[in-house]
Amino acid sequence: MKIKSKLVSISVTILLIVTFAGQSFAAIAPFTDLTNVIAKDKILSLQERGYITGIGDCLFAPDRNVTAAQGIQFIVSSLELNLDLVRFIKEPKATDFFTKADNTAWYANTLIIASVNGIELPKDLDPNKEWTREEFTYHLIYAIEKNGHLPMINIIPVKLADQDQLTSGYDGAIQRALVYGVAKLDAEGNFNPKTGISRAAAAEQVYNALEYLKSHPAPQIKETPKNPLK
Repeated sequence: MKIKSKLVSISVTILLIVTFAGQSFAAIAPFTDLTNVIAKDKILSLQERGYITGIGDCLFAPDRNVTAAQGIQFIVSSLELNLDLVRFIKEPKATDFFTKADNTAWYANTLIIASVNGIELPKDLDPNKEWTREEFTYHLIYAIEKNGHLPMINIIPVKLADQDQLTSGYDGAIQRALVYGVAKLDAEGNFNPKTGISRAAAAEQVYNALEYLKSHPAPQIKETPKNPLK
């Protein structure tokens, strides 16, 4: 009995060692190219939560501009959108929603999730096109407002030095992004709407958006108690 007991003990110990070893190997290795990036801690936080991914082993490429597909992935992942409760008559394809999509590309499922969850995107969206600051900010703000059930608020417009450069229809979302603390102006008061947005800057906006949602949770709808006598 003692020998059997010892064997069981040894087996359990080995199992635990293997289990923890497996967990350590499964751990996400932090990005190694963020040394001089101001938003480093925010980016690593998003990585740890599985909301953003890199472009290779341990590389985030913070200075590269975000493509439409990458930007949509940031938004979909950070809001934890999925298709879990959706039932399709036939298997959906990215090209059902976007004419320029590639059904075999890495982003295909992300585009489907975005569209089904009400993220409004143009049907002729080019997934490989680099997004500008105003494009990414606009889509991020509308996504968090819709999926976070944020109420419409009255705001005092922030003065932008380059207000005249904003695309018509984007200005409202940009203003709310500034009020929410999701985006910010440069030292000269410019938003630089037409410049490309780097992956680091986009990730920082995502982090700030999640922080805003955390401090402004959607109101809980109380259910009316049922009368058991009826």
